[in-house]
Amino acid sequence: MHVLVIEDEAELRRQIIERLGREGALAEGTGEGREGLYLATEYPFDAAVIDLGLPGMSGLEIIRGLRAQHSLLPILILTARDRWQDKVEGLEAGADDYLVKPFQAEELVARLRALIRRANGTASRELRIGPLRMDLVAQTVWVEERSADLTAYEYRLLEQLASARGGVLSKQSLADRLYPHDQDRDSNVIEVLLGRLRRKLDPDGSLAPIETLRGRGYRLALASEDPPKSDR
Repeated sequence: MHVLVIEDEAELRRQIIERLGREGALAEGTGEGREGLYLATEYPFDAAVIDLGLPGMSGLEIIRGLRAQHSLLPILILTARDRWQDKVEGLEAGADDYLVKPFQAEELVARLRALIRRANGTASRELRIGPLRMDLVAQTVWVEERSADLTAYEYRLLEQLASARGGVLSKQSLADRLYPHDQDRDSNVIEVLLGRLRRKLDPDGSLAPIETLRGRGYRLALASEDPPKSDR
């Protein structure tokens, strides 16, 4: 899992990032509110841990900003305030869960995993995004109830795009995730895979499932009602 930690207490932020790293997660952090909102908006994270009391922009403002952009990023808030009114305010702003400081690291990790499972639909082994349905156990894919016959690498590429939930992934990021140990890979391999994946998901050209953002990367664009224009 890829987690963003927005916490202004540097030592606590370091401890959370280190603990998540020991659990096999990739964690990044910042102590400033506006930078946190930028990172959460521009990069594909699986979840965010957000402290409510932040400099520059409060945790509540970050959460409201993300939800105003229709972000579905799972959010766990941290707060030193134990009044029930503060917890309700955070949840109503759009947070998915909360922890009151001080807390046990094990509980933080468990809550994050539960949030990500719910967001990805893995509790029922299926992930659905618009007309796309993925069986995460059998590794099979349907689009509008039509089966898409994908190779192993095509499936892994789609899985990465789907897990970003509309976030943008650069070509380099996708290459690193699909071929982490292959330093001699062809620089065009991701473009070739994307072309094949697009044709299999959208043989008649009616869905435009993968959007190209010039200079930035690619994102899965199936969740919106109207397919966005693509640079295909």
